[in-house]
Amino acid sequence: MRRGCEEASDGCHGKFRGFGYRMTLARQSILDVLSRTSKHLSAEEIYHEVYKTHPTSGLATVYRTVELLVQIGLVNKFDFGDNRARYELEIGSEHKAHHHHLVCMNCRRVIDYTDFIEEEVELLSKTEKGLSKKYNFQIKKHIIQFYGLCDKCQ
Repeated sequence: MRRGCEEASDGCHGKFRGFGYRMTLARQSILDVLSRTSKHLSAEEIYHEVYKTHPTSGLATVYRTVELLVQIGLVNKFDFGDNRARYELEIGSEHKAHHHHLVCMNCRRVIDYTDFIEEEVELLSKTEKGLSKKYNFQIKKHIIQFYGLCDKCQ
């Protein structure tokens, strides 16, 4: 299970304050939902979990809040090809800070992996330096997703 903002409360609240926002009950609820799962949830799935404990929170609030959380760097947003944005907590993750995804093109299963990360980081560091220099572009982050068939769908 992931550690949520309840364990890194100062970091979350501090990040919100640093961007001129305050931690609201809705924002904390969404962070709590994301901290309790290892799945990549859609806004609708987050809403259904938040609704269980905070039925006054609306779906529009969840959409606005997850986009704000992405913007300030507390949550990552992914597109795994199922026409839904998916979200994952950036801070306090049980995973190493850096991981990638394997996405099954048939059943849409998403596998987080950390294998070969050291090798990838070394290769990507060289690639990022080269791209940054060639195009005078400051790279902040990257996303790698491999698409194929999982063992059950092969």
